Amino acid sequence: MSKPQFVHLHSHTSYSLLDGANRIDDLFERCKQLGMEALAITDHGNLFGAVEFYTKALEAGIKPIIGCECYLAWGSRLERATNNRPGSYQHLILLARNNQGYHNLLKLASRAYTEGFYYSPRIDKELLAEYSEGLIGLSGHMNTELNNQVRAGHIEQAVETAQWYVETLGEDNFYIELQNH
Repeated sequence: MSKPQFVHLHSHTSYSLLDGANRIDDLFERCKQLGMEALAITDHGNLFGAVEFYTKALEAGIKPIIGCECYLAWGSRLERATNNRPGSYQHLILLARNNQGYHNLLKLASRAYTEGFYYSPRIDKELLAEYSEGLIGLSGHMNTELNNQVRAGHIEQAVETAQWYVETLGEDNFYIELQNH
């Protein structure tokens, strides 16, 4: 029986400002040691490391998956109020499924900085719906829309949220992220 393949789809590099410490070269060295064939980059709110990541992944013989841990505004990216919620955003992992998805990630990241910047570069659901083609979404860690709803006991609302992401991103393009803590 062949060994099951594992791929990290939620990885931060030193380009995740004030959060990630992984150097890209070190990541690929470790992937090769573990026999991993692919790896995703999902730095916080930016794609600054995407080109270096992509180039070095190919050099290492590892399939690069370009993504971003986006900051999702509670409402509109244009609003500055948080409506008494903690922070001005929640998180959402987006991965490029194809070239169109990569270009849409670039558009989302750029508009997050130019239109949605409030402490962090934020997108909103309106922008995501506009640039959803070619993207895969992951529900993310504890500070995401879906997980905040589940933790608050709003299960029906969480189901509606998950359905919105499935409808927006496509039938097979939204996944519930599991993390072993």
